[in-house]
Amino acid sequence: MKLVLELFVALTALELCIWLPLMWRFRKAYASVLLLGSIALLIILMAQDLKLWSVLIAILGIYRLINLSRLIKGRTQADYLYHSSLRTSIGLISTQFFVIVCAWITTELHITSLSLYYLLAAIQLCSVFVLLASTIRHLRKTVLPKLTETFADKDLPSLTVAIPARNETEELKACLESLLRSTYPKLEILVLDDCSQNKRTPEIIRGFAHDGVRFIAGKTPPDKWLAKNYAYQQLSETANGSLLLFCGVDVRFQPDSLRILVEAILQKQKTMISLIPKNSLPRGWSPTELLTQPNRYAWEIALPRKLFRRPPVLSTCWLISRQALQASGGFAAVIRQPVPESYFAHQAASKGDGYSFLQASEQMAITSSKSPEEQLSTAIRTRYPQLHRRLELVILISLIEFAVFVWPAVLLFVSLLSSAWILAVLAGVIVCLQSLVYSKVFSLTYRKFMLRSIWLPVPAALYDIWLLNYSMWQYEFSEVNWKGRNVCIPIMRVIPSLPKV
Repeated sequence: MKLVLELFVALTALELCIWLPLMWRFRKAYASVLLLGSIALLIILMAQDLKLWSVLIAILGIYRLINLSRLIKGRTQADYLYHSSLRTSIGLISTQFFVIVCAWITTELHITSLSLYYLLAAIQLCSVFVLLASTIRHLRKTVLPKLTETFADKDLPSLTVAIPARNETEELKACLESLLRSTYPKLEILVLDDCSQNKRTPEIIRGFAHDGVRFIAGKTPPDKWLAKNYAYQQLSETANGSLLLFCGVDVRFQPDSLRILVEAILQKQKTMISLIPKNSLPRGWSPTELLTQPNRYAWEIALPRKLFRRPPVLSTCWLISRQALQASGGFAAVIRQPVPESYFAHQAASKGDGYSFLQASEQMAITSSKSPEEQLSTAIRTRYPQLHRRLELVILISLIEFAVFVWPAVLLFVSLLSSAWILAVLAGVIVCLQSLVYSKVFSLTYRKFMLRSIWLPVPAALYDIWLLNYSMWQYEFSEVNWKGRNVCIPIMRVIPSLPKV
């Protein structure tokens, strides 16, 4: 084992030499040689000493291999590739050495595996309690308060509903039909055709022109802009309302929905509101249909986001004042950000708590009917960029999710088989609290309690780990297509290549 550790240190030193100016010129060939050596070392490590610490080092080593593969692939701009790969390498190497030190300490102090299991269970229990407290707090704070003030029509601000549309069909038609039933007195409806590849989208938009829907022919986005953000920019420049409501074509409104939403932002004296809509009930049992949306909501609801100064936000439907949007720099401040509303929410929250995250109540009745395929596409598009496109954060989040949500179920099973009853009780409590947290998020997503949500935490965590890593892989080595566009080019600074002949 001493020889393995010496080889590990030597390969690490050689790897860090890649980012020296002289070696950087030959990074592809150098990384290829290191890749082969690292694979051989991982095989030797796992063959000689298969323990928890060696498995962790091997998993981290796999991500180091992925980082080296990025250098060999070389599909991103050189300056971006240099800094991102160096940061990832340092982060992964530091984590590996931390695991080695922890393994050495437990060996020297003769700490048994059972003691480690108890320690890990205690940490998991504390983590689940934090998630439960955060979930309950968010569920309580996101309830729409009773509207005690009434506003006459003349006192209501003008409102623009801005909808970017690309390659849409019946979903767009249903969304516009629901908006036209609105009772809001000062309403402007803008729809931008974002360079659709089919003729159906502009035809649908023009078909509503006699009802007052304004049509905007979108321009081709500049190279540095994410297309959706550029569409938002064009909509905001054309809009006349003092309040702007951005939403997707999957959103449906009732006649009084917009009035209630505007009265809520006025009464709460906020500059921005992001809504949690009621989602259509899942019809099947596939992970895509059953877990994608609840997992997305769990990241916003269950985490104690106040500690990170990152307020929860969803892109489905969000309302912002024109003044706040312009004060934050407009969409020019987020030209590459896949979730631009998170930036505006952070800006609003940091300026006197001018932001609210609210549930669409039964009275407000704003719903979402996004298809499972669209949900999955959105998740793939946003998951990796939400971690700032950092490979080291992908493995960190994956390990934390596995430790908090999957390992307790494994520990419960193993402890029952080995008759470790105290550990089994502790693991059972953790599993029950997990089920409580996830069932609350699941019920919020669909506004209905479903018995199946009780046993979903483990499958949901495994699915989320897969989704995060798949999103990473697509961004780093393949394409992420959104509405017929490869969003990797602006987000990852991928060097565009000519299509194959």
